[in-house]
Order: sequence, then structure tokens, then C-alpha cells
Amino acid sequence: MKKTLITIGLSSIIALTGCADKKEDQGLGAKNNAGNPTNVNNPTQYYDEDYRNNDNKSDDFGFTRTNSATIDGRNISNKDASIDREQLSDVISKLSVQIPNVNDAATLVTDEEVLVVYDTNTKDRTETADQVKRTAMSIVPRYYHVYVSDDYQNLAQDVENFSTLKSGSKGIDYTIEQTIKRMLKSPQGYKMSDGENENGEMINDKRDHHDNIHQKMDNR
Repeated sequence: MKKTLITIGLSSIIALTGCADKKEDQGLGAKNNAGNPTNVNNPTQYYDEDYRNNDNKSDDFGFTRTNSATIDGRNISNKDASIDREQLSDVISKLSVQIPNVNDAATLVTDEEVLVVYDTNTKDRTETADQVKRTAMSIVPRYYHVYVSDDYQNLAQDVENFSTLKSGSKGIDYTIEQTIKRMLKSPQGYKMSDGENENGEMINDKRDHHDNIHQKMDNR
């Protein structure tokens, strides 16, 4: 009887192993991008699993799994850590026009700032500004600073003009600072938190970014 159970058990293990190998070959199992077998019991073992569906359907969940061993000692380039600014700006604009009383929105996403200029017929400019700003804040990485303005007629084209430029374009920092300075004349909503101002900048640790802008303008 014991021999029979042992035989059945071994047969089951072999069958399961064969199925697992077949799934790996067909791309149905975990994908090990590091080129080594996944071993979660050994924290020093490299593993970088990707469960992405090859169909790339928009309703698929996104999931990645990694640990420090897959990064330590490897050259992680800026390209690896980059974000799609064009896609972020598109999402922010589309979500902004879904806010009550917001009719149009133009959004610029730089390497550390978001500028949103919108057209509105709101009766509460501060509340609408806060909604637009927090919408943008919810989309971009938290280190970003967000500036908004409802002066659509005068500033929308200025923001659009940046679309053909890059972070390394000559004089871009100064030009963006000039635009932000004009945007700050419009309501920016409420403080993000006790430690952050309306634009998501730290209050006590260092001067607000727009204070630095004013200082730079005064020194020129």
C-alpha cells in the first residue's frame, strides 16, 4: 500500500513539473528578466519577474516584481527611470476638463513641473484651481510641483509653445520661470499639507520655488 502511494506521489510531482515547464516555454509563467531562476527563499538571488500580458490590452492590470539585488551593481540609466511626459500631459488635460466648470485645458509636463492653464466659468476660482491642481498632483510623481492658471486667453498659447522644446533647450529654465511667475497671479488653490504650499513645495525646509523665481527675477 505504501509503495502504491509513493508511486502515485512521484508520478504527480513529475506531471506537475512537466506542466510548469511547458507553461514557462509558452510564456504563461513568470518571466525572469535577470536570466536566473527565481528564488524568493534566497534574498541574494536575482529576480525580476514580469507578468505582462503580451496582448497589451488597456484593461489589463500592471504588475512588476523586483528586489534590490536586481538593481545593485547594475547601471540604471535615465531612460530606464524616465516617464512619458506626453502621456501624462494628455491624461491631466482630459481629466481636468471633466471637472465642473472647466471647458478647456492645456498642460505642460517638464522634468519637475506641471503647468496647467484652463478655461473656466466658475464662481469659485480658488476651489476650481484646487481641483485642477490636485488632479494633476494625483497623476505625476510626488516630487513634481504643479502650477495652475485660469488665465486661459493669455497663457494657453505660451504653454503650447513649449511643446516643441526639450529640457536642455537654451534658456528654457528662464522662460518657464517667467511663465510660472505669470501663472502665480491666478489662484493656486489651497495648501497641499501643513508642510507644503499650494504648489506642493516644502515650506520650512527651504524657500518656496516661486519665491526663488521672484528672487531670480529681481537679480537680473
